[in-house]
Amino acid sequence: MAGGSVPKAMTIAGSDSGGGAGVQADLKTFAALGVYGTVTLTAITAQNTVGVTGVHEIPLDMIIAQMDAVMGDIGADAVKTGMLSSQEIVEVVAAQVSKHGIRDLVVDPVMVAKSGDPLLREDAVQAVRSHLVPLAAVVTPNIPEAEALTGMTIDTDEDVREAARRIIQMGARSVVVKGGHREGPATDVLYDGIQFRDFSAPRFDTVNTHGTGCTFASAVAAGLAQKKTVEDAVGQAKEYVTEAIRSSFPIGQGHGPLNHFYRLWGDSR
Repeated sequence: MAGGSVPKAMTIAGSDSGGGAGVQADLKTFAALGVYGTVTLTAITAQNTVGVTGVHEIPLDMIIAQMDAVMGDIGADAVKTGMLSSQEIVEVVAAQVSKHGIRDLVVDPVMVAKSGDPLLREDAVQAVRSHLVPLAAVVTPNIPEAEALTGMTIDTDEDVREAARRIIQMGARSVVVKGGHREGPATDVLYDGIQFRDFSAPRFDTVNTHGTGCTFASAVAAGLAQKKTVEDAVGQAKEYVTEAIRSSFPIGQGHGPLNHFYRLWGDSR
């Protein structure tokens, strides 16, 4: 690409020491899709494929300083949020997004790790609803996260659509309710306040799904950084995650990571 024309995306999220999720997954995704990635780190986790054994939150002034440093020099064509862990971090990140005039914001409301360990405190859920969701171009909850945001139980296709409507009512411009936790094909439902669009893919019999949510949201952000429409960005993300799961390989003793570089590495199983 010509100098200065490369699209840029920032991830505001936690670090996964096992490399499968968090900012590690985000940066791999950006790179694989041809986007230059930057980071505002919100927390450091001691984590592997089996579980999370420790969390250290980054001080608020350092979160602000990281974001100011990147936005003041490199900038970002799109921004993705992941693990924000506390009400205070959510509020600071939301204030920074507003301060820097970021429009193409993808909010992945990370609440629980693949191992079941909590990554967002209870008091922070309302902060995500009231401060972060209204700033989002796209919100990407899975079924449990959509249930937590909306306060409803999601069992049927109509439940999925109602949850999407409620999240739009919170102020988001669009939402993708992901179907990985439901039975049958993995169908994600995109709603922009006007129409619904389903994105379906086959379900694979694999435990290598660590970082799937981070990867999907980052792929959406990469698409927005490339000036794709939301629908095209979500389509790209769905295809990328599907192929990264299909070509994944075993790492560790629990939920292994996706193969973010399947286009370079091929099927590494």
